[in-house]
Amino acid sequence: MLRPAKVLACGCVWHDSTRVPRQNPREIAAKVLRKWENAPVSAESLLQDMLHDLAGNNRNLCLELVLGVIRHRAWLDWLIEKKTEGRRQAQLVQILLRLGLYQIFQLDRIPGHAAVNETVTIAKNHDLTSQSRFINAVLRACLREKNTWLDQLATLKENDPSIGYSHPSWLVRRWADRLENYIDLLKWNNLPAKIYARRNSLRTTAKELEAQWRSEGVAFETVELSWIKAGIIYRIEKSGSPALLPSFLEGKFYIQDPSTLAAVQELDPQPKENILDLCAAPGGKTTAIAQRMQDEGAILALDIDPSRLERLRENSVRLGLNCIQPRALHQVDLKRAGPFDRILIDAPCSNTGVMRRRVDVRWRLNAREIPVLADAQLDLLNRAAPLLKPAGLMVYSTCSLETEENEGVIERFLQKHPLFKQISCRNVTPMKDGVDGAFVARLQREKNS
Repeated sequence: MLRPAKVLACGCVWHDSTRVPRQNPREIAAKVLRKWENAPVSAESLLQDMLHDLAGNNRNLCLELVLGVIRHRAWLDWLIEKKTEGRRQAQLVQILLRLGLYQIFQLDRIPGHAAVNETVTIAKNHDLTSQSRFINAVLRACLREKNTWLDQLATLKENDPSIGYSHPSWLVRRWADRLENYIDLLKWNNLPAKIYARRNSLRTTAKELEAQWRSEGVAFETVELSWIKAGIIYRIEKSGSPALLPSFLEGKFYIQDPSTLAAVQELDPQPKENILDLCAAPGGKTTAIAQRMQDEGAILALDIDPSRLERLRENSVRLGLNCIQPRALHQVDLKRAGPFDRILIDAPCSNTGVMRRRVDVRWRLNAREIPVLADAQLDLLNRAAPLLKPAGLMVYSTCSLETEENEGVIERFLQKHPLFKQISCRNVTPMKDGVDGAFVARLQREKNS
């Protein structure tokens, strides 16, 4: 039986075609990119849903294509506009042109003719026969003129970095005014994100985990930073998903960027304490806190997102942690839950410190959101403050680089809460520390308050 075709809004036809193998990473990348264009869903979520048919190098290629095309979308579209004299393209044609051009200009390991042929094949398989000739012509012309276009891209990076480095112009202007080395940040955001693993010290020693990784074919190196000692965080490389490794399934490590542990270090949780994690899911910092507590005590882990809370529960089970109590925020009477020895507020933010990892953010964030987020962050601090014991510690953290969400929120909070004082403050930046960006402030309530 023939499967019905789907008519897209652009007038193109997208078939559930059986003529293309299910394992075609370019085909899946095109589908992910089309869904991403049409719905407010993160690329990460879409990839999780659609990568199950791919493994090894095919999986890696699909990831590279989706994330790379989204990262470099502005200059890819600039190039398409130049080559087509500004003519507006149907959505699927635009996506396929981006895919082909990204491979030609960014993936040297893929021969240019292969990038062209594979892209044209996808077009033909989706009843874009006439457009496939146009796609073929554009891609082959760009392949012939590759060095010329690379020279123009280098000029763009100097004269128009928002296009050259594919970031929204408002954000580039903002960073140019505030950051001396903002070009380094733009470059950083366009690099593929590295994978880091936090060892679960309650399940395995560094020596044991390293030996198991060697047997699993994992390349690794330990990471040591001012807030992380050796043997806790590793940078790892593995063909395919690390989540399929036996060592992962056995709960011996958690995928986590080193920057996120700065907040846990400042919180300095101790065994048998009562701790509140106010924005806990999916649980990276929460499970790290439990690990530091030797799984002794209680962590009330709150969040408003049921699906993310379920991920926190799954992570806690996999890591063998029993002291974490995941709860939906609306289901908890916080006045009766406290007082707490320590509180972590890992506040929802603009995510401008993690744009390399969360590729959608640059295109979906707008300047108007930042003050709105800052007000919401201040509200979280205000709600948490009465729940802290006298002399207790409260840590506020974001993965933002924006002053309004960081120092600005703390300054506003301290003006309203004279019983609190700031003990320390840390800005982690890609340019200075070589990891994702983060802000962490450590506050303490007066002993006799």
